[in-house]
Amino acid sequence: MDKIKLFQNLQERNLTFDEVFIRIINFMRRQPRGNFKLIVGTDSQVHAGHTIFITGIVIQNQGKGAWACIQKTVIPRKMLHLHERISYETSLTEGIVSLFTPEKKNQMIDIVLPFIYQGATFTMEGHLDIGAGQRNKTREFVSEMIARMESIGVEPKIKPEAYVASSYANKYTK
Repeated sequence: MDKIKLFQNLQERNLTFDEVFIRIINFMRRQPRGNFKLIVGTDSQVHAGHTIFITGIVIQNQGKGAWACIQKTVIPRKMLHLHERISYETSLTEGIVSLFTPEKKNQMIDIVLPFIYQGATFTMEGHLDIGAGQRNKTREFVSEMIARMESIGVEPKIKPEAYVASSYANKYTK
């Protein structure tokens, strides 16, 4: 039987996706006039006999706080090929984004909709732990991974804007 992968943060453990979604909705309802970004991003770290992937989900009300959680995936081997690892990171992000069905997205939009003329917003971003800089080893994968994020309807962000992948998720991969 496939083990259901659960989510956690510093306050709670073993959250189902439905419980995560309820926390996101409750966070948004506290200040429905907010500028919300729902961000999903994954980072990885190769260890001695395995590779750890951490996918972060963050609902951010710009300038007014955030709620976040992570999901950990362990692959029982060293994933040394950079393209394979970056592609798997992107796949994990895509998998979480797909859990936000059109119905769930509409529930989030419905919270801010009455307040859009007062400046309320809602956007979704996919943070990729890759960079386009000349010295960045991942630059050759940027267009491929950006296209994957765009194809699932989220705004792709790469370094240095991809802070959910490169900072939040990164600290849990060690």
